[in-house]
Amino acid sequence: MHTPSQSNLQFSHIGLYVTDLPRMARFYKQALRFTQTDAGDLGTVQLVFLSRDPTEHHQMVLATGRPADLSFNVVNQISFRVPDLPTLRSFHDRLLAEGATDMHPVTHGNAVSLYCRDPEGNRLELFMDTPWYCDQPLRETIDLNQSDVAIQAQAEGSAKRFPKFMSRAQWQADVARRMQEDQNA
Repeated sequence: MHTPSQSNLQFSHIGLYVTDLPRMARFYKQALRFTQTDAGDLGTVQLVFLSRDPTEHHQMVLATGRPADLSFNVVNQISFRVPDLPTLRSFHDRLLAEGATDMHPVTHGNAVSLYCRDPEGNRLELFMDTPWYCDQPLRETIDLNQSDVAIQAQAEGSAKRFPKFMSRAQWQADVARRMQEDQNA
């Protein structure tokens, strides 16, 4: 019997229904620097395909058809990794300029994150990993105007308060072992 490895399944892209396709496409292209790779109609639905990776035709597809009176958004959040705090700050400013709302910079101990809402209320998270792991959930407000050193110190201090604090490398090795066990079960 063939047992597939965990590497046989990779996340590729997400699709969002939108009410104002041009506005949402402009937001993601300008605020988060996605490139439009295609656009067109599929019956009565208009689609815009966006990517930041030349090996992926699209990482996000925007599709018309979201009801204007939707009382609840079933998308909890869409998360994007950035390499460092200067990049996170740069996107903070760009997101504000492009109409993002509800901005909340926080630390999770294992990451420094910026949460906000796109023009149609979808929650976005831009985050930078830290070198630590700690129990989740953890969410503490941070000030992005602080120095990189001060923000990293706050993140580490927050993480160290939890009993399972360890290096990210230790945590990754443990999770890799558990995932392998799950794949072989």
